Amino acid sequence: MSDDSQKENIRSASATACPICSRHCMLSPGQTGKCRARTNRDGHIVSLNYGKITSLAVDPIEKKPLARFKPGSKILSIGSFGCNLDCPFCQNADFVCASLNDFDTYDGVGTIDIDPQHLAAMALKARDASGSIGVAYTYNEPFVGFEYVRDCAGLIHSKGLFNVVVTNGLIMPDPLNEVLPYIDAMNIDLKCSTKEGYARLGHGDLASVQSTIRTVAACRTCHLEITMLIVPGFNDQPEEVEHVAAWIASVDRSIPFHVTRFFPAHRMMNVAPTPVDVVYNRAELARNYLDDVIVGNC
Repeated sequence: MSDDSQKENIRSASATACPICSRHCMLSPGQTGKCRARTNRDGHIVSLNYGKITSLAVDPIEKKPLARFKPGSKILSIGSFGCNLDCPFCQNADFVCASLNDFDTYDGVGTIDIDPQHLAAMALKARDASGSIGVAYTYNEPFVGFEYVRDCAGLIHSKGLFNVVVTNGLIMPDPLNEVLPYIDAMNIDLKCSTKEGYARLGHGDLASVQSTIRTVAACRTCHLEITMLIVPGFNDQPEEVEHVAAWIASVDRSIPFHVTRFFPAHRMMNVAPTPVDVVYNRAELARNYLDDVIVGNC
């Protein structure tokens, strides 16, 4: 056996699978996963973005978007970096597609460290100052920093505040079930209706997202809404929206469904925004299957 082969066998033997999403990145010590936010440290998979916040704002709850959960309220919204998908139309690419090292060099972009206790104190202060109802984990993919969401959500709940997660839904059942009792509302971004479509988004997994939706829909303590961004040339065909809406209806036709307009972003800056009439037409098609369809970004 060659020296190179022996080294490869040693790396494989010491590699550990990340348990958070269906990609199950096999990481050797010091190696970072595809999400840029998780690494193998001495044989244990740990979060690189724990408490490292890149975005912080008090937003209207409708901006998450959540239309049927505490409408008219505000919520303290936080985000970090990293994502387990690689969507060419990503609307928050500066944060989502970055790694920790990037924030040392990005012009005008950095991180601040906020541990769970500090976040809980900030959430209470935001409640008193602006009527904020709790914390939304958003902007990047929250669950690539699963441990932070879990630790914060439990503490936020203990203060009598709400937790909201905005996610692509690409999380395995065990971590999802561990954190779900502390989550009061979730918006899951369902990108398309096919395995092939998800494969184009950095090897995503439709079945995992659908499993997450089913689990959250069955949870009596967590409100669920679903969003589909209508992207020209990717998922804007009438039959694609119908397939998505029909599948959601097979779970629960009363789930609020957001049909939203794409604007040029990330690697699709040269693509024109989705025509407004297309968005409204796709929403009408979805209403053939679902009771509550909301148009966004128009």
